[in-house]
Amino acid sequence: MAKIKAGIIGATGYSGETLLSLLLKHPSVSVEVITSRTYGGKKISEVYPHLAGICDLVCQKPNMAKLPKLDVAFVALPHGLSQAIIPDLLKKGIVVIDIGADFRFRNADDYTTWYGVKHKSSSLCETAVYGIPEIHAKDIKKASLIANPGCYATAAILGLYPLIKENLITDGSIVVDAKSGVSGAGRALSLNTHYCECSESISAYKIAVHRHTGEIEQELGTKITFVPHLTPMNRGILATIYASVSAQHGFFAAFERVYKKAPFVRLYKKGLPSTKNVAGTNYCDIAVTYDKRTEKVIIISALDNLIKGAAGQAVQNMNIRFGFPAKAGLDLIGVYP
Repeated sequence: MAKIKAGIIGATGYSGETLLSLLLKHPSVSVEVITSRTYGGKKISEVYPHLAGICDLVCQKPNMAKLPKLDVAFVALPHGLSQAIIPDLLKKGIVVIDIGADFRFRNADDYTTWYGVKHKSSSLCETAVYGIPEIHAKDIKKASLIANPGCYATAAILGLYPLIKENLITDGSIVVDAKSGVSGAGRALSLNTHYCECSESISAYKIAVHRHTGEIEQELGTKITFVPHLTPMNRGILATIYASVSAQHGFFAAFERVYKKAPFVRLYKKGLPSTKNVAGTNYCDIAVTYDKRTEKVIIISALDNLIKGAAGQAVQNMNIRFGFPAKAGLDLIGVYP
């Protein structure tokens, strides 16, 4: 079987590099081109020395007119940049998987609300498929434009969806308290991610205004309170989710029913998820506990923000779209300890 031809637009950020590493090991993909606004003309192994002898592709300056023939293009750019180039990629008949935020909202007005700028390709927002494979696999199979979800949003949505779907949660009662590793802030330098500022410190940020809040509410159909935190680790997200419930039992069974065919969701009957157990993998680990005293359910959801929260989920979406085995290129065993 011939390999499909893939390109990565924005290959030198953390998500782009992780995506490249995954695609290099995929049995049905050939990476034809990688681009970088910052490192055009340099080998990727110069930017990321751990790839020396593994991949020495030269980063091209982004030029959509000069791209080789591709079957799929992954766009890993900061918000606001993808919407300017994706229409041209679609016109070429290329399937596009956008790892950025530009097409996650079905309503362009919602994008403006959360990102503060007007969308330049608003008509595509309605046709883009939100790429949570565990929920939208049927639509992903026929999509031309797949909007990869945010990392926090993935952890929260997977942690809540079964209970929302089965009407077990009281509307308006959800609180999502999530902790992320520093790589979630990207590779660009900033004061908050400076070693002396974030080492040995956990800090909340963007309380009630984080942009992933809108994604979560769109997919779940209910409002939430979301508080993200920056933690002194490289990668990983741990979401602790609280909600009032309309029943006293059946919570774990709901997760089993909804995720029985989800190869990358692991449910804990005993013990609790941790970021260490998912680091370097495409898994989302979930546990659910009912507190009889307060009549609340507590859900723990853990994932690797760069893999299941970004690049791995993009590959998972590609596998669905092109009919590849679900775990192709994603049969990963994390590094432990």
